[in-house]
Amino acid sequence: MVSRTVGTGVATLGAVVLSLLTVPAQAAPAAPAAGPDTTGLRKVLRTALTQGAPGAFARIDDNGKVHHLAEGVADRSTKRALGTGDRIRVGSVTKTFTAVVLLQLVDEGKLKLDTSVDTYLPGLLPDKKITVRHVLSHRSGLYDYANTLFSPSVSGFEKVRNKVYTYRQLMDLSLAKPLTNKPGASYAYSNANFVVAGMLIEKLTKKPVATEYQNRIIKPLKLADTFYVHPKNTIPGKFSRGYMTVDSTGKKLDSTLQTTSWAQSAGGLVSGAKDLNKFMSALVQGKLTSAAQLKEMLKWTPVNSTQAYGLGLRRRDLSCGATVYGHTGTVQGYYTWAFTSKTGKRSVTSFANTSNNGTVYATVNRTLENTFCG
Repeated sequence: MVSRTVGTGVATLGAVVLSLLTVPAQAAPAAPAAGPDTTGLRKVLRTALTQGAPGAFARIDDNGKVHHLAEGVADRSTKRALGTGDRIRVGSVTKTFTAVVLLQLVDEGKLKLDTSVDTYLPGLLPDKKITVRHVLSHRSGLYDYANTLFSPSVSGFEKVRNKVYTYRQLMDLSLAKPLTNKPGASYAYSNANFVVAGMLIEKLTKKPVATEYQNRIIKPLKLADTFYVHPKNTIPGKFSRGYMTVDSTGKKLDSTLQTTSWAQSAGGLVSGAKDLNKFMSALVQGKLTSAAQLKEMLKWTPVNSTQAYGLGLRRRDLSCGATVYGHTGTVQGYYTWAFTSKTGKRSVTSFANTSNNGTVYATVNRTLENTFCG
């Protein structure tokens, strides 16, 4: 069954205030609500438009029933309406794909999670105590080079949007700074971790990460809208354009054309809402790794009172007591959320075609509450 609610709206300029939604967990049933709150979802998406997003959508796959909700435009020039079928840059949702490939390599006996990265990539990292598990759980202490590249955000982006980096060049940017903490000591998000993960994949398989994504995930799951396009700067097929908010002015920079070479195995995938929902559902249902490796993926490091991080996977604890798994993604002009219930029976991908707008981010983040708490 498919229920469809698609509308358009006119985005007005909203204040750019960095704010992240945190909802205290309450004692309540851990299962999702009987059904998503589509009325609330529609309000959230329309609110995002008033705050500066040209468009926003949410697709929910709920045990055979599909909900499509979309507001605003995919292209500010042509005014084409945004739809849940548009392809998008999914940013750090890529990290979950990368982690799955590495866990499959663990299943194949080619890799061990608690072995030093130095065993596989000799001399790359400054501390031999950094393990594969530390990298996949953001506990390596590696400095996030994105902090250097995108400060300030817009001019930094313009310098790199068409640049093609090697993995080694990205690691040099990270290693130019000291470790932020001792290996294993604490969670500290860093794109450098998943650059290392990409290097591990290519070293152990002797194939590009694009080939491994394709052969291990995209083809088996028949993901029709998922591509690793690097180093090209275009998106194939029907896609949403991305609009980055210019610092302090609120103006929008069309950031669609970019190599995302600064991200690669940390954030370079293009995908669609249907594919992401299928991927996350398949993951938690044990269709992509052994039960043993899925168990490892779900060993959590606390981030804050409502969030934790596993191996390339986020956990969110919602206000109704439901716990959901997935990942968020930010690439210039693109905000993405891809989450599923513990059973994988209800999944949502929500999206706004903007970035550098903390107000929109906090608003669209609420789609998880509407989807799983009803």
